[in-house]
Amino acid sequence: MMPYIITFLITAVVFTVIMFPLGYQYRRRIAEKEISSAEDEAKRIINEAIKSAESKKREALVEAKEEILRARNEYEREVKESRADLQKQERRLQQKEENLDRKTENMEKKEESLQTKLAQLEAAREEVETIKKTQLEVLERISGFTAEEAKHYLISQIEADVTHEAAMKVKEIETRYKEEADTKAREILSLAIQRCAADHVAEATVSVVPLPNDEMKGRIIGREGRNIRTLETMTGVDLIIDDTPEAITVSCFDPVRREIARIALEKLIQDGRIHPTRIEEMVEKAKREVDATIKAEGERAIFETNVHGLHPELVKLLGRMKYRTSYGQNVLNHSIEVAHLAGLLAAEIGANVGEAKRAGLLHDLGKSIDHEVEGSHVQIGVELARKYRENENVVHAIEAHHNDVEPRTIVACLVQAADAISAARPGARRENLENYIKRLEKLEEVTSSFPGVEKSFAIQAGREVRIMVKPDQVSEDQMVLLARDIAKKIEDELEYPGQIKVNMIRETKVVDYAK
Repeated sequence: MMPYIITFLITAVVFTVIMFPLGYQYRRRIAEKEISSAEDEAKRIINEAIKSAESKKREALVEAKEEILRARNEYEREVKESRADLQKQERRLQQKEENLDRKTENMEKKEESLQTKLAQLEAAREEVETIKKTQLEVLERISGFTAEEAKHYLISQIEADVTHEAAMKVKEIETRYKEEADTKAREILSLAIQRCAADHVAEATVSVVPLPNDEMKGRIIGREGRNIRTLETMTGVDLIIDDTPEAITVSCFDPVRREIARIALEKLIQDGRIHPTRIEEMVEKAKREVDATIKAEGERAIFETNVHGLHPELVKLLGRMKYRTSYGQNVLNHSIEVAHLAGLLAAEIGANVGEAKRAGLLHDLGKSIDHEVEGSHVQIGVELARKYRENENVVHAIEAHHNDVEPRTIVACLVQAADAISAARPGARRENLENYIKRLEKLEEVTSSFPGVEKSFAIQAGREVRIMVKPDQVSEDQMVLLARDIAKKIEDELEYPGQIKVNMIRETKVVDYAK
C-alpha cells in the first residue's frame, strides 16, 4: 500500500511543477487583453465628454444671445411707453393751463359784472327806502294810525283769528284721534276683558263666629272677663258679644289679625276647654295656620299668573293680600286680575308680557303691610320692590300706577289701564256714602273754580260733570280750550276710578215782550 501512495504523491508534485508556468502565462495574456479593452473604453468616454461639452457650450451661447435680445426689446418697449405717457401728461397739463386761463378771464369778467350789479342794487335799495318812507307817511296820513298803532291793531286781529283757528284745529285733531284711539282701545280692551273674567265678592271688616248655644258666650267671657281679655290681647281684635243669638262678632281693621282670632275662637269652641293658657295655645296654632295659608296663597298667585323668580318674602307679602280689601274688593284677586289684564294688553300691542304681568301682580304690594308701616301703599310698595331687587321698570310701574309720578314706560301705562279696568268692573268695589258725596262735591268745586263757569253738576255717579258756562264771557272757540283745562285740573287734583266726561254747555237766550 505504501509504494502506491508515494507514487501518487510524486506524480502530483510533478504535475504541479509542469502546470504552474502554463497557468501563469494564460492569466497574464487575459490581464493584458482586459487592460487594452479598458484603455479603449476610457478613450471613447473622454471623446464623448469633449463632444458633449462643446455642444452645451454652443447651446448656452445661443440662449445668452436670445436673452440679451429679449431684454433689449423689452427695454425699448418700456422706453417707448414712458415717452408716450410723458407726452400725454404734457398735453393734459397744457390743456389744464389753457382752461385755467379761460376761467380766470371769465371770473374777472363776472367780478366786474357783479360790481356793476351791486352798485345798481345799492342805488335801487336807497330808492326803495325813500319810496317806502314816503308811502308809510302817506299811509299814516290816510289811515290815521301810526306804524306802531297799526302793528298792534294787526296783531290783535291776527290773535283773534289764530284763537279761532287753534280751537278749530284742536277740536278737529281731538275728534280724529279720539275716534281712532277709541276704536283701537275698545278692540284691545274688549279682547283683554273677555279673556279675563273674575268674580267679585264684597268683604267687610267684621267676621261672625257661630256658637253652638248661648251658654258658650259666658264661657268665652270667662270669670271677670279674663278669657275675652286674653283673646283680645293676644290677637289685637275686638270681640262683640251682644244679643245676637248663637253668634259672636270679631271686629278689626287688620284682616290678618281678624282671621287669626276667628280661627282661634272656632278651635276653642270646638275644643270646649276655654281658659287663658288654652287660648294662648290656640292663638299660636291659628297663627301658624294663617302663615301657611298666606304662603300657599302667594304661591297660588304666582302659579296662576306664571310670574316666577320672586323673592320668598314677596311671595309671603302677596299671600297677605288675601286678607286685605280695598273698597270691598279682595286685593290679591284684584292683583291677579290686573296681572292677567296687563299681560293680555301687552300681548295685543307687542310689549313685554312677562314684565307687564310682574308689575301688575306687584302693583298693590304696599297694601299688604300698610296697616303696620307709615306711608301710602305706593311708597311702601316701591320700597319693598327695591329692597328685594325687582327690575327698575317694575318699580316704576308700581310708583306710577296712581300717577304719583308721570309714567314713562309702556308697562307703567298698561298697569294703570289694567288697574282701572279691574277696579271699575260692575260690583268690584263699593264706596261708602260719605266718601262718595265728598268726591262729587270736590268734583263740582274744581269745575266751578274756573272763570266763566256758571254752574256745574256731577252726574252718573261722578263719571260725568255737566258744566254751564256764561255765554257773554266764554265764546264757542274758548269752550274747547276751557274744557281741556278743566279736564287737566280734574286729573291733577282728584282721585277717581275710571274716567270722567267733561260735558260743557253754552246757551244764549233772548227774551222780549210784545205790548
